[in-house]
Amino acid sequence: MESVLLYVLGVLVIVVGLAVSIGLHEIGHLLPAKLFGVRVTQYMIGFGPTIFSRKRGETEYGVKAVPLGGYIAMSGMYPPKRPGGAPREASTGFLQALSGDDRAERRPGGIASMIEEAREASAETIVRGEEHRTFYQLPVWKRIVIMVGGPAMNLVLGFLFTAIVLTGFGVAQPGLTVSSVSECVVPAGSAQTECAAGDPIAPGAEAGVLPGDEIVGIDGQDAANWDQVSGIIRDAPGRTFTLEVLRDGEPVSLQVTPLLTERAVYDDDGRPVLDDAGDPVTAEVGFVGVSPQYETVHQSITEVPAAVGDNIGRVVHLILNLPQRLVDVAQAAFGGGERDPNGPMSVVGVGRFAGEIASYDALPVADRISAMLGILGSLNVMLFVFNLVPLMPLDGGHVAGAVWEAVRRFFAKLFGRSDPGPVDTAKVIPLTFVVVILLGGMSALLIYADIVNPISLF
Repeated sequence: MESVLLYVLGVLVIVVGLAVSIGLHEIGHLLPAKLFGVRVTQYMIGFGPTIFSRKRGETEYGVKAVPLGGYIAMSGMYPPKRPGGAPREASTGFLQALSGDDRAERRPGGIASMIEEAREASAETIVRGEEHRTFYQLPVWKRIVIMVGGPAMNLVLGFLFTAIVLTGFGVAQPGLTVSSVSECVVPAGSAQTECAAGDPIAPGAEAGVLPGDEIVGIDGQDAANWDQVSGIIRDAPGRTFTLEVLRDGEPVSLQVTPLLTERAVYDDDGRPVLDDAGDPVTAEVGFVGVSPQYETVHQSITEVPAAVGDNIGRVVHLILNLPQRLVDVAQAAFGGGERDPNGPMSVVGVGRFAGEIASYDALPVADRISAMLGILGSLNVMLFVFNLVPLMPLDGGHVAGAVWEAVRRFFAKLFGRSDPGPVDTAKVIPLTFVVVILLGGMSALLIYADIVNPISLF
């Protein structure tokens, strides 16, 4: 019963933490919008039917039924249609629409209606006499500040959670104390758990290394960290060197000769590197057969930017490879294949992760709290990167529209042409609709996969 309650608690921590992160994201939009005088009619957490709301001044603050996002509603998000705007011959696409080409609106059917309905809805938010308080009339830099404010808030939260984890709780790192000593050498990738009659003795066991020995020197050098020790071992197959250890407080010198063996190659995150066929990549290196004890090491605050930057890089890599990753998820969900533990997952999958961590008795309480905060930090970094993708309705799409407007106006001024006016982002509504459908389909796929074939930590 206790484990069930802890599992539920872990899920709730992530749900509440994500809701707070979304709320602060929207505050990142709200504060600069109000600072620049834009009329903000709504500040909402979630989508769908409103559960609770209260109006303060001209803004309605509330919570909606589906907690998968949030928004603020600003007056005049889209500019009115240019009077008598004759269509110009230009290439089709996103920039064509933003450049003012009206051909899309002359086509019969739903596209023209979608664009016009978006303009009408935007016009209805404009109060007579307060036309100057519309979003589209702001200078470009102010619009960019408003739209970047949300992702920037998530980045700040990502830094905050990461700093708490690294400096307050620390990170598990291999120390210089020997945890275990292999009795024999087995082939790389072997599932063998016990030594067979013909297996060679591991060099560490042969030299007399014992669990609990603290390595203080290797090959004539003071031992600084495990990376240094393992690097010397890997590069010294067949060469005998002296290993200095402390055993029960007494110094002991051991003669060790690493054996040339084929070992799996691991990346910087400790994951095995796979070839194109999905098989582990191996390399011939020196092998002794000793493993270190892991110890929690508090990091300096200067390590936080690098950790956040590494997290951002992983999210960018995931987004750039998202189509293939989603194909892999679909194959695992409908074909019963194995889920990639580093692949995308939904809020459901993240909640399951949190529940497993919270209810795992083998982990100390401090480690569980640290893991929860780490998840929230990663979620905020993901929200930061994902919202900057230059597609509407994401924040990056509005930023792209503002940047394109600045470029148009720059070249118009450079060549002595009249001001082209604000970019008509309403013309990208059809593309926005497609993006929303794709995001909805992606969310549905990931939620289904996280239910029928979830990624499990333990």
